Amino acid sequence: MAYAETVFTGGAVFTANTVRARARAVAVAGGRIVAVSQGDLDDLIGPDTEVVDLAGRMLVPGFQDAHVHPVWGGLDMLRCDLSALGTAAEYLDAIGRYAASHPDDEWVLGGGWGMAAFPGGTPTAAALDAVVPDRPAFLPNRDGHGAWVNSAALRLAGIDRETPDPADGRIERDATGTPSGTLHEGAMSLVNRLLPEESLDRLTEALLVGQRFLHSYGITAWQDAIVGSYGDAGDPAPAYMKAAADGTLTARVIGALWWDRKAGLEQIPALRARRERFQAGRFAATSIKIMQDGVPENFTASMLEPYCDGHGHRTDNSGISFVPPEILNEAVPLLDADGFQVHFHAIGDRAVRECLDAVEFAIARNGRTDNRHHIAHIQVIHPDDIHRFRDLGVGANMQSLWAALEPQMVELTMPFLGETRSAWQYPFGDLLRSGAVLCAGSDWSVTSPDPLAAVHVAVNRLAAPGHEEGEYDVFLPEQAIDLGSSLTAYTAGSAWANHLDDVTGTIEVGKFADLAVLDRDPFAGPPDQIGATRVLQTFVEGERVYAADDAT
Repeated sequence: MAYAETVFTGGAVFTANTVRARARAVAVAGGRIVAVSQGDLDDLIGPDTEVVDLAGRMLVPGFQDAHVHPVWGGLDMLRCDLSALGTAAEYLDAIGRYAASHPDDEWVLGGGWGMAAFPGGTPTAAALDAVVPDRPAFLPNRDGHGAWVNSAALRLAGIDRETPDPADGRIERDATGTPSGTLHEGAMSLVNRLLPEESLDRLTEALLVGQRFLHSYGITAWQDAIVGSYGDAGDPAPAYMKAAADGTLTARVIGALWWDRKAGLEQIPALRARRERFQAGRFAATSIKIMQDGVPENFTASMLEPYCDGHGHRTDNSGISFVPPEILNEAVPLLDADGFQVHFHAIGDRAVRECLDAVEFAIARNGRTDNRHHIAHIQVIHPDDIHRFRDLGVGANMQSLWAALEPQMVELTMPFLGETRSAWQYPFGDLLRSGAVLCAGSDWSVTSPDPLAAVHVAVNRLAAPGHEEGEYDVFLPEQAIDLGSSLTAYTAGSAWANHLDDVTGTIEVGKFADLAVLDRDPFAGPPDQIGATRVLQTFVEGERVYAADDAT
């Protein structure tokens, strides 16, 4: 008799399969699941079998993050990391201490600050000059759609009162028109093009730091949402290839190649060549990332109707569609015909509609393919477009952690969307009821990569324990989804988006043993404690890649 190498027993097993059958034991051999049972699997336990006693806890498929930036997240952890802080004073103190401890760095680099810490979400160069007076500083915010720079950086880039705003961004200015220290969207490129290039070794180190961090949250696969030259970090693709070649890439990764919004259809042959070049081991760059708009906090999310001024009156600004619809409607059919998946960023209701329209054009031209295009973020969706996700086969890529009231939402978003559009935000319940495919991700390092914290918000529409920023009411409770659907989105749903559902995403015989052990069965406790659930162990092909200090 062939014995299993590992048997998980004594707890609940969430399979995430079609009927969500509950099991009690799982056996693993040769990196794959060889048995799933509602009873025991004693007959597969031999003298060398490792028995993992779940002790009433839960085994789940490894989580898959369908929209994340691990190399940049890892690099943030190696630089001046502000992500754990929350006030302007804390940010300035940390930046000052970092600058003092890195006197030889040509630039002070880092990021992760929150917009809600500053009036209007826009910090100033003058404040940054007080702690970094001697060299340029460039610090993107948490969402990556804006950057805080000091006066030295503005001078070096030649940004002054006469500098025009780029077509895809905005320079924040004071009352006299002088640049004040915050650069939005494409305006960041005026400075980050000057930054020193990170070495391949440094980017690979960042990848491995990010991978360890994601494994600690039970994440075994992901889609890197930008592979290409964007921002100040450099192209992650060579780092993935290096890690795949030397065996240190333990996660399964799909790379989304960056669509240059300043170029057009002529870039497709180069993207095709990059797809062929960047495939090795567990890494494959088979998706295309199109960022169609910005974010509402800086009024660059693309809206069907203009933003309000905060007092209920309309302005003349309805945001930016980074890729003109006439180009988008040609690009997406061509990419679809070439076998690419398109991974859209769309936050505003106009951007969402433009992306859906482009997929509809692709279907009209090519017929239905299995490329599994998906739209990430989906913050504001016009009700008329909800059913189109299912109709067009477009995945709804949720960043569920954001679907709760917190200072940035309350102070910098809802007053400028107005009452009607504020009620259209993150309509996960409507999407689920419409029959859309739900997948899920975090957008880390924008926000925490913790899948259980995101699942908590999807179920409760309240911030998870430890993530609260004040006391707020439940946010649009009619858009909550059940725990099983949310877990399935973060496992089987994201596996579908990653074209990995034939080998991962559910606990079924024959699939890879990519698994996570939770410290409890979240179905057995109160919903308001889902987000307190922790990951104790993570496995890829049956090999343990993470164990918490208290894992037993």
